[in-house]
This record gives sequence, C-alpha cells and structure tokens, in this order.
Amino acid sequence: MDAAAAGAEANAAITPEQAMAEIMAGNTRFVAGAPTAHTKDLAIIRARAAEGQWPSVGVLSCADSRVPVEMVFDEPIGRLFVTRVAGNITTPEIIASLEYGVAVLGIKAIVVMGHSNCGAIKAAMQNPEVPGQVSALFPSILPAIYMSQRDDPMAVTRQNAVIHAATLINSSTVIETAVKDGKLTVVPAVYDVATSKVELLPIPAALRQKTPR
Repeated sequence: MDAAAAGAEANAAITPEQAMAEIMAGNTRFVAGAPTAHTKDLAIIRARAAEGQWPSVGVLSCADSRVPVEMVFDEPIGRLFVTRVAGNITTPEIIASLEYGVAVLGIKAIVVMGHSNCGAIKAAMQNPEVPGQVSALFPSILPAIYMSQRDDPMAVTRQNAVIHAATLINSSTVIETAVKDGKLTVVPAVYDVATSKVELLPIPAALRQKTPR
C-alpha cells in the first residue's frame, strides 16, 4: 500500500470528534510554545505529499498574515485543507473547495475561524469609502453586524464565524449530508492573535435549520 492510500485509510478510521481533538491538542502545544510539527522529517513528509494528500480537517480562515493556520494547530504538511479569504466568509468558490475536501479527500471536520483585530470586520462595521473591490466583502459580514447588536468588533467576529459555519451546512448538500450522517462536524472558532489560543464556538440550533422554501 502506497503512502497516499495508507494515509487515506487512516483518515477514514477516525471520527469527526477525534479529528477536532487532534488539532485542538496541537493548538495547546502551540500556545505552550512546544510545537512538534517542525520536528517531523521534512524529507519524508515531502515524499509522502508528492504521492497525494490526506487531510483530516478543513479550515476556512481569514487571509490575515497573523493567522498561520498550520502553525496555529501544530500540523505538518498535508494534514489541513485550508481555504482563506478576508473575513473568513463563504463564497461559491470557498464552498466548492470545502465540498471537494469532504467528498473527495474525506475530511472529518471543518473549522470556520475568525480572529481578533480583524481588519475586514472593522472595515465592514465602519463602511468607509474603499478602493477597488474591497467593499465586496462587506455584504457577507453585515448579518453578523446586525445579529450581534453590539458596536464591538470581537462580538461581530464571533457572530460572523458562527453565521458562516451555519451557512456551509445550509448552503451545501454535500456538507449537510455528511453532517447528518455523522461523518463530518462543522465548528466555528475564533483565534486570539495576542494569546495564540483558539476558542471553539457553538452553532445555535436555529441557525442549523434551513429556512423553509
């Protein structure tokens, strides 16, 4: 059995809960200043990665350079399937990418991760005149501004992560089916750029339910 097949088989055996436990243990190591991913043999990792990928967790993260996702979760090459866009919002392209992660790569969890001091969140709240297409981000963040009912960027950041985690479930039959079948979990989260700690958030039951057509 080649490395890619072995990796895929190992992934198939873990549960969504185990996948989340693995990356949160990695965040604990990162916060403690004792990461281990860098100690793994890079030559072996590269050789295995050349044969294929077998990530266990997908991450929708903000594009902010202060959020190095693999470092945050202390995971080596090939273990996280990462999509990034300013404001960690869902778009058709983001949803399609994560559907690929679920349907083809067999990821067991998706983390939608906002972060403290997010420039996209603050800009959407202030709604200033901006150049180019920057303002195209704002409409996807507006629901979080309205629902948080607070002039607090962190409150909006948390609400935004929750809304877009729920949107992934409600907008994708691939993701929704995997969640209902117990093969996948979708979890909103917030990363604190000052402490490096990741906090997991719940999705209210009301947001998990599709609006009747």
